[in-house]
Parts: sequence; C-alpha cells; structure tokens
Amino acid sequence: MSEVQPERVLVVPTEVLHRVGHFQGFLRHGERYLAELLRPEHVRFLPRDRVEEDPSFKQLIPYILLCHTDAAGGLSLFQYTRGVGQGEGRLHSKRSVGIGGHISAVDATANGAGDPYAEGMRRELEEEVAVESPYTARVVGLINDDQTPVGQVHLGIVHRFDLEAPHVRAREADIVESGFRPVAELLADLARFETWSAICLTALFGEGGSERRESWSV
Repeated sequence: MSEVQPERVLVVPTEVLHRVGHFQGFLRHGERYLAELLRPEHVRFLPRDRVEEDPSFKQLIPYILLCHTDAAGGLSLFQYTRGVGQGEGRLHSKRSVGIGGHISAVDATANGAGDPYAEGMRRELEEEVAVESPYTARVVGLINDDQTPVGQVHLGIVHRFDLEAPHVRAREADIVESGFRPVAELLADLARFETWSAICLTALFGEGGSERRESWSV
C-alpha cells in the first residue's frame, strides 16, 4: 500500500520579505514586494505540517473579498462564520470576509497550469463558494501580521472581486451564517472578525481608509 504524501504548500522564506522591507498590517503599495516574493528562485513547496509552526517561512495565501455596490452606491461584502471543520483550526468560530487558502503543489500541475498561484486561487474559490454573477477582479494589498501565531507563518495577497449582483452561495458546510452585509455593519462588529478580516476592513473601508483603485498584477 502506497504511503499518503503530506500536503505541500507554496511558501517563501521570511527573510526575503524582510529584505524587501518588513511591514506590519496592511500594505497598499506592494508591486515591488510581489515581484520579488514570486521570483522562481524564492518560491517553493514544503510540507504544510512543517511550515505551520515555522515562522522562517511565509505561506502565500490569496484572500478574496467579494464586494457589491448597489444602485444607490451602498457597498456590501460577503461575510461568513468559519465552522469547526474549516481549514485553520485557530480561526474556528471567527467571522471572516476573506475567501481563499493555501496554494498546493497539485496546483502546479492541475489542468496544465503554468501559474500555480492563479490555479490555486481559482480552486480555493470554487471549493468554498459559488459566485453566480459576473465580476471584475484586482489585487488591492498585502497583509502581514506578525503579532499572532497564525499571522507569523502566513502572508496574505488581498484580491477584491466587484460583483454585478450579490449572488454568492456557500459550497462548504463549514461556511455558515453567510451572506452580504453593509460595510458599515461589519466595521461596527470588528471584534468578532478574524485578524486578517479586521485588518482589511479597517485599512480599506474604515474612517480615513476609503478604498482607492490602486492595484497591480500577480
């Protein structure tokens, strides 16, 4: 009987991030960061169980915000609560506005993928939710949070998807209490959100942080 191989996930050495310029929280101007972090000589796939507790590596995580603006200009975001069967155990029962997860080694070969990051993001999105509306997508920032155990081993690449209609449904049973909510309502309940979501909401939509159309390609 063949031995089950451990999942391998996409990582970069943390020292590469520090070399480009360490930051804490949300970063808007990240073109030079991504250009350096995603260089072929820096990225690699390592066993997930090894890097989950090893802050010398950053696991690259696409973090997708699903947004809709109504005819009156009101902005709402898709949000949900993480069930106990979903992904990272340290985030269970937390509210979230982010969809996404690890880029796996299988994404490097799936469907003849030439871009494992793009393929992994597509796979994670389709596994977690059904987006039943046309949308436009752009990258709006990076998240680095070295103040929590989860954040110390992950680096978030934040994608904003602007949907023509608020038609999204959960595919995973552990995405619960989901649906679109006005951004003002979410900002008023930050304490219940996972750290990355709170960082995104505050930086992009909070007072003084009105989201600008700054983006760059991955």
